[in-house]
Amino acid sequence: MPSNIIIGIDPGIADAGYGVISSEGSQDKCLAYGSIRTSAGLPAAVRLKKLHDELRALIERYRPRQAALEKLFFSKNVKTALQVAEARGVIRLCFEEAGLPCREFGPAEVKIAVSGHGGAGKQQMQKMVQALLHLPAPPEPDDAADALALALALAHTHKFDR
Repeated sequence: MPSNIIIGIDPGIADAGYGVISSEGSQDKCLAYGSIRTSAGLPAAVRLKKLHDELRALIERYRPRQAALEKLFFSKNVKTALQVAEARGVIRLCFEEAGLPCREFGPAEVKIAVSGHGGAGKQQMQKMVQALLHLPAPPEPDDAADALALALALAHTHKFDR
């Protein structure tokens, strides 16, 4: 397995997107993407445990060396914002348990790092992720595409920092 593996997470309680890439020199490759889904009918603690367990399994499978997480942004819906905050706490706990350094990005930072334009739309971002990772189609669902974009943002930011 490649040495520089990055996992990106787009946090959510109902649907947390994940994307795993390898980044070696100028080559970025998609290893996996998808989402961790939980049912709205389950108690919050059960949903958060499922998120924890499935994310830990992904970390154990791919053994990333770094993690990227979307920053919490304020929402008009306070209930949704609180649920996302709880999910982010579980995600950060998983990263800490695995000893993974985590960098957080705001949406505009990800857009600039991936597309070069902070105002890029969803479709433009999906097309850029597809092109950068040489995928046959734009990644779906949206949360998974966002997670891949987060992983790419971390990879590209590190390359720029060097």
